[in-house]
Amino acid sequence: MTESSAPVARVWRSRLLDYLDGHAADMVADLARLVRVPSISGAPEENAIQDVLRERLAGDGLDVDAWPIPMAETLASEGFPGVEVDRAEAWGAVGRLPGAGGGTSLMLNAHVDVVPPGDLDPWGDQVPFSGTVGADAVYGRGACDMKAGLVAALWTVRAFAVLRVPLRGDLILGTVVGEEDGGLGTYAMLRRGWRADACVIPEPTSLDIAPGSSGALTFRLTVRGRATHASRRTSGVSAIEKFIPVFAALRRLEARRNAVKHPIMARWDLPIPIELGTIAAGDWASSVPDRLTSQGRIGVAIGEDVAAARRALEEAVAEASAADTWLRENPVEVQWWGGQFASGLTDTDAAIVGIVGRAHAGVSGRPQAMWGTPYGSDLRLMTNMGGVPTVHYGPGDASLAHAPRESAPISELLTATRALILIALEHCGVR
Repeated sequence: MTESSAPVARVWRSRLLDYLDGHAADMVADLARLVRVPSISGAPEENAIQDVLRERLAGDGLDVDAWPIPMAETLASEGFPGVEVDRAEAWGAVGRLPGAGGGTSLMLNAHVDVVPPGDLDPWGDQVPFSGTVGADAVYGRGACDMKAGLVAALWTVRAFAVLRVPLRGDLILGTVVGEEDGGLGTYAMLRRGWRADACVIPEPTSLDIAPGSSGALTFRLTVRGRATHASRRTSGVSAIEKFIPVFAALRRLEARRNAVKHPIMARWDLPIPIELGTIAAGDWASSVPDRLTSQGRIGVAIGEDVAAARRALEEAVAEASAADTWLRENPVEVQWWGGQFASGLTDTDAAIVGIVGRAHAGVSGRPQAMWGTPYGSDLRLMTNMGGVPTVHYGPGDASLAHAPRESAPISELLTATRALILIALEHCGVR
């Protein structure tokens, strides 16, 4: 921002923040309404919410690009990051508030899909998609991950549009599907040609700034045994029993891989964890199980090649197989499927990092930390595929994401929106 434009920016800053202050209750109600849409990855509501957002962005005066993602072509394209659910159709939507020229463009990127609520018992008396508004938080699946961030982005572009702020650079909002299971929406958006000079993804960071993320690769293990009647179990081979040394080998691999951490990941005990999320074995209580399948994920360190992470797991499984007489002849199979999240990193001295820090300090007295996320996100697509410097900054505690009784603090929703306003003002520039 030039010295001559600073007084103008201060005037617009005051008007924009006053506008948000006057609509705080509307923002909270907006979040509650969107939480009530059960936009689970792959469900019809994932596209239904895109319809709602497309109409809203057009109604706010943005130029809207909405398109059906060509699924067969996209899934078969080189570098596609994978999916874990089936979709008959999927839609992309981008809204653009054109700048007058002479500034730099900013994209806000927010995913609309959420994970299933899981076992309902831990939710207690709370209905997962109720969108309940409490004294200091909004509750429900997706409130934290990441509909609070989505609402912050929506109200940021609405404020600039309604007040007709003469930005120099474009302000863009991409609402994307399929982030939870691989990144379909952002991948399709980038393939369509959408880019910006910088991007903020308002994922839940508790208002800290996260310019990097680990990756995560989904895999499936198949362990084979030999079935027989359980009363004669010593004449068979239990796939469960043969799985035990493989599991132990993965835990040892995890410890080795986390012994050295990237500096931005120092806050995490396990920045690149390995976990097995599902295990299924056998088909009859009185039989020795002859097959076990387990699905899991392995973290990818920042800067690590995806192929190297895969080799590390494959070699650990092969070594465990080689150490067992049965598994030497019947080695455990490793398959890579589903979401394949590479790592991503924006240089900590990139302009957008400083802008986010200044904007946060301008609207909040809360100290801001900087760290990388131990999970995959669309940041890596924006940085690696799109070449766009990208950071996470948004409302909500990520430890509540994917958990029962998920919630997002109202105070953080309002603060994040105010900060996004200042980010856009400084980054895009104003006449």
